[in-house]
Amino acid sequence: MNRLYHVPLSPFCRKVRLTLAEKKIEVELVEERFWDPSPDFLRRNPAGKVPVLRMDTRVLSESQAICEYIEETVPAPPLMPRDVDGRFEVRRLCAWFDDKFHNEVTSKLLYERVNKKLMGQGYPDSKNVKFGSNRIKYHLDYMAWLLDQRRWLAGDVMTLADFTAAAQLSCLDYISDVDWNRHAVVKDWYAKIKSRPAFRPLLADQVPGFPQPAHYADLDF
Repeated sequence: MNRLYHVPLSPFCRKVRLTLAEKKIEVELVEERFWDPSPDFLRRNPAGKVPVLRMDTRVLSESQAICEYIEETVPAPPLMPRDVDGRFEVRRLCAWFDDKFHNEVTSKLLYERVNKKLMGQGYPDSKNVKFGSNRIKYHLDYMAWLLDQRRWLAGDVMTLADFTAAAQLSCLDYISDVDWNRHAVVKDWYAKIKSRPAFRPLLADQVPGFPQPAHYADLDF
């Protein structure tokens, strides 16, 4: 059995979960308190980070590397374009959301509101929360600009770029930190992603102490 060591509200873990589910690869989910790692977990990934995927005889880490490994070993259905320019654009957007969006928004909202409590690190820093709340508007505007020109974020078909963005936004949606009324085109894009069978396990996630908002699992918002 494949096994994924994860945290439910980690966008990087969700990105891998979406990829696995879209490829119809069965996996056992094992929650890992990465902030208090076990010796066994550190042997699997000395960096002490999730996600870590044990697949066949391999132990894989780093979400982008894991997803591209899955794409190469299980090519259908495809999540990367066949042409070099298309693959570049997907990778560029994956880096945008994994790096810029994550650092400017997710780490300032989700980590302050949820992770600090889970890790026993005190109360949210209001300056970080304010910064994240302002920056998410910029990112939603950028997504709207992309989607005004394309059917999906990276082009005319759904790719890993869409899963990467949706993984970040789904975590923030869990804590009601996304203004879906800012751009109808972004809301429609997320509704399409949210309605995919691969997304259903994410909608069932429950984090103790942080109940889902009413709209979170509603496919019609």
